[in-house]
Amino acid sequence: MIRVENLSKTYRKGTQAVSALREVSLDIPAGSFLALVGRSGSGKSTLLQMIGGLDRPTGGHVWVELPEEEEKDLAALSRDDLALYRRRHVGFIFQAFNLLPTLTLLENILVPVVPEKNLWQEKHAFALELLKQLELKERAEHLPAELSGGEQQRVAIARALILDPALLLADEPTGELDAQTAAVIVGLLRKLNSEGKTIVLATHDLGLARHGATLAHLEDGKIVRMEKNPPATT
Repeated sequence: MIRVENLSKTYRKGTQAVSALREVSLDIPAGSFLALVGRSGSGKSTLLQMIGGLDRPTGGHVWVELPEEEEKDLAALSRDDLALYRRRHVGFIFQAFNLLPTLTLLENILVPVVPEKNLWQEKHAFALELLKQLELKERAEHLPAELSGGEQQRVAIARALILDPALLLADEPTGELDAQTAAVIVGLLRKLNSEGKTIVLATHDLGLARHGATLAHLEDGKIVRMEKNPPATT
């Protein structure tokens, strides 16, 4: 589904050039679960942003093969085409939840549907179903501030799923949660993967990362080691 080829990203910090990624190459098959692990500054979040079309590389390519479409190089897409790719094919889950405080849970989940007005009725029903599956349907009209951190993250996952994307990108999704709640969120991601979603998880927590089928260890913007089917921690 995704082929990363010699990907590099350099940022300017004043007069200094900072290399966030250094010629990273990686294959992510459809339906896989990949965990990007490494310390803060290792490049895992930057790699996630490149795969999600949130930023453009300084060099290299991210090739994406979508159902019934030709393989696309994200670096060559226009801004509008990148926005379409993100909206229709990628679901984003962030550490800080990023829920809109003045909107209800139901309204927050439906935010990605706003540009797709022809889908509104169908997705409204789907949003209620997602809330039911996540055991939050009775709180559909509540505001985010009325929920716990774990409940807010479940709403954020529902928002990421509302347009049924093939790819879910999760950037430190358990970073603000206690260990027990974090395990619940990772369990939910594993369930979504078992149902066919491709998941890429960025985390500094090696214990949580081992829930993934494959680990990519990053240091200083490079993948230094791949670990296939790592054992789960107890």
